[in-house]
Amino acid sequence: MKNEKTPEISRRSFLKAAAGAAALSGLTLPKAVHAGGGKQLASLIDLSLCDGCSDREAPACVSACRTINKDTIPPIAEPIPVPWPRKTVEDWSRKREVKNRLTPYNFIYVHQAEIDWNGQKKTVYVPRRCMHCDNPACATICPFSANHKQTNGAVVIDQDLCFGGAKCKTVCPWEIPQRQSGVGIYLHVLPTLMGNGVMYKCDLCNGRLGKGALPGCVEACPRKAILIGPRADIFALAEERATQMKGYIYGKKENGGTSTLYVSPVSFDLINKTMRKKPGQPDMPTGVERRMAGTDPLGKLVLAAPALGIAAGAAGAFKWLSHRKAQMKEGGKDNG
Repeated sequence: MKNEKTPEISRRSFLKAAAGAAALSGLTLPKAVHAGGGKQLASLIDLSLCDGCSDREAPACVSACRTINKDTIPPIAEPIPVPWPRKTVEDWSRKREVKNRLTPYNFIYVHQAEIDWNGQKKTVYVPRRCMHCDNPACATICPFSANHKQTNGAVVIDQDLCFGGAKCKTVCPWEIPQRQSGVGIYLHVLPTLMGNGVMYKCDLCNGRLGKGALPGCVEACPRKAILIGPRADIFALAEERATQMKGYIYGKKENGGTSTLYVSPVSFDLINKTMRKKPGQPDMPTGVERRMAGTDPLGKLVLAAPALGIAAGAAGAFKWLSHRKAQMKEGGKDNG
């Protein structure tokens, strides 16, 4: 059950899916920032300030994010249907404690980079989460219109429309979205043939933004290493800090530009050399380009499978969506 905001699940939204077959120095969060409306925001992660919360069991940003999103994923189907022909099930429901990588239950983690810089050993802590790209291929490619770039800058996956086909992960240069099988609408539309769960990632606490509150990672950071504010102000602040520390900016050009900027006193090329790209542990190559040209139209067509999937299961899926809406109206939680 979602813990942020009850979505408006309607016949129109279902048919759309079917057819698709801070407070900081000098900056304040706008009082009225609405999901899907309002002023465009950006966030800044200052690596000169982040210390990885080494005096805590887990970084404050990680703990806050996990608390806010602890009820996001609904109960998992038992048994989880095995999809054909891939036969791949991704189940993190029994590994929820994992905090050192991205998972469907962990939207942010902190990488520790040990670097030789100007003849000295230096430790740099790098919080990693969704970059909230300016022109996200993940939203463009989604065949079910489940992924959207909000006008406030957040890139948000609607778990009530996502089939878990993972195209969003394929076109993300950092492979940020993570899949949980055994949940979502695909269970009601030929579960062994149509999708494989729901994709999850940071949504910039979009529900909290809609209420004028800060994202959990921003609010919880004891050193104010993660900030959020109007886009133009954040970009100007990133340039100012980079100049002051004679440092570097990441995210301004990567993947066509993002709404998340990093500033660092050390080169991101050196930081990236400490990152061995693994599932759920993205690297940070500089100048990375959009992967849209590499997408597979045939794969998208197979994923959508309109003749076999959505058309055949439309009635059952719409019934499920209506039931979900009623459930959330009666017992929806709000941890914001």
